[in-house]
Amino acid sequence: MGEAIMERTCVFLKPDGVKRKLIGRIMERFEERGLRIIGLKMMQFNEQLVREHYAHLVDKPFFKDLQKFIMSSPVVIMVLEGEDAVNVVLGMCGPTDPKKALSGTIRGDFAISVQENIIHRSDSKEVAKQEMARFFKESELFHY
Repeated sequence: MGEAIMERTCVFLKPDGVKRKLIGRIMERFEERGLRIIGLKMMQFNEQLVREHYAHLVDKPFFKDLQKFIMSSPVVIMVLEGEDAVNVVLGMCGPTDPKKALSGTIRGDFAISVQENIIHRSDSKEVAKQEMARFFKESELFHY
C-alpha cells in the first residue's frame, strides 16, 4: 500500500463563531480528527473581498444581509491538511442549515441559523485551491 495523499482545504470561522468565542473549540475538533493546521490568520472582510468570495450570491435578495454579517467582525481563516481533507471537513461541519445538521457536527452543535452558521468550508478540491489562493500566500502555509 502506498502512502496516503495529503489534501488541503480552506475553512473560516464566521463572525458569529468569533464573537461567541468558539475559535479554540472548533480548531481543537479539526486537530483531534487528525487534520493539521498549516495556515492560520485573522482578518476583516471588506466589500471587495465579500463580492469576490460570494460572487455566486451577489444577485440574491439576501446578499446585503450576508455582506453586513460577514463584515461585522474579523473572521479566522485556516488551511487544513490531511487525508481526504475536503470530505472530512464537509462531514465535520454538517449542512448549511443547522436544523438539518446532526448533533456532533460543528453546525449541529453551535449554529443558530442558515446565515449564522458558524463556519465556511470549501466544498470541493477546486474551490479549496481557489480559496487558499484568495486568502494565503504560499509562504504563509507551513509544512511540518
